Amino acid sequence: MRLCIDYRQLNKVTIKNKYLLPRIDDLFDQLRGATMFSKIYLRSGYYQLRVKESDVPKTAFRMRYGHYEFLGKTEHAEHLRMVLHILRDKQLYAKFSKSKFWLREVGFLGHIVSGDGI
Repeated sequence: MRLCIDYRQLNKVTIKNKYLLPRIDDLFDQLRGATMFSKIYLRSGYYQLRVKESDVPKTAFRMRYGHYEFLGKTEHAEHLRMVLHILRDKQLYAKFSKSKFWLREVGFLGHIVSGDGI
């Protein structure tokens, strides 16, 4: 089941992000010179993001089955180790059946990126 919840009133009082999303050309510049890639798929996606305790009631919705609130869940080898360590420290869990490691090329933002470029 997928839910569609009307959060327009909540959106009106939501504090906007302080930082702009990175530009695609800046992201590709960061990949320049890379020859090895990995893709890590996070299990349960957004549901791993913690919701501040005081904000939990703002996510509430009611349906015939009851009242619900989103609570949340709790070099290449070196970079990979660092990323996995950070994920573990932040209690984010990878779904290894969908993750891929040590790739020579990778799909990124609709483009194929490799050691040869985009």
